[in-house]
Amino acid sequence: MTKPASRTDRRVTVGLLVLSAVPVIAGASRVTQLTAGAAVTPANERFFAVPLPVVAHIIGASLFCLLGAFQFHRGLRRRRPRWHRLAGRVLALCGIVAALSGIWMTLYYPLPVSDGARFGVLGISRLGFGAVMAAAIVLSVVAIRRRDIVRHRAWMIRAYAIGLGAGTQVFTLLPWMLLLGQPGVGTRAVLMNAAWVINLLVAEWVIRRRPRRRSPVPAAPAGAPATVGR
Repeated sequence: MTKPASRTDRRVTVGLLVLSAVPVIAGASRVTQLTAGAAVTPANERFFAVPLPVVAHIIGASLFCLLGAFQFHRGLRRRRPRWHRLAGRVLALCGIVAALSGIWMTLYYPLPVSDGARFGVLGISRLGFGAVMAAAIVLSVVAIRRRDIVRHRAWMIRAYAIGLGAGTQVFTLLPWMLLLGQPGVGTRAVLMNAAWVINLLVAEWVIRRRPRRRSPVPAAPAGAPATVGR
């Protein structure tokens, strides 16, 4: 790997870690409140009543974002392929936990007024993006088991983009809050959805700028299903 490429890899990894920092820190603070017995308020009483889903979501999403940042470092993938595979297994499990627990919380937790109706714009968006994230991870695992590296990378990049939505939401929500105060229900839904859309647009750009080469696939044994590739 050339030095410029190595520097680019480091910058991408550091940038993704920085983008992950706010939701990871906020999640760690929430877990600390739950484990340390902080005061119960109307804003957090639903978490104290049923803590397991939110703890699972925070741990799953935090590991998914942090580990995922290192998977974008091409030099690390090439030098440490065993680490890449092991981290990928943990990453997939954490992503599924984060997506499914997020769906559960949307369906069953009492929602704050700022979120609007359970099946309003934001609620439907959370359910939809959570389902797409889980499906993308499953498709990625299926692809790599078929040795289809191109599709594996594409689906994992999409899943990671959705999982990192909470980081981008800081940049879509914070300027509005600083300039105009708390957004209304509709505006908040638009700003939060904008973060997911931005991430997915960037993900598709990353996927399409990669060389679209067919991955080398070993010959399948007689009677085995054919491997799908590009």
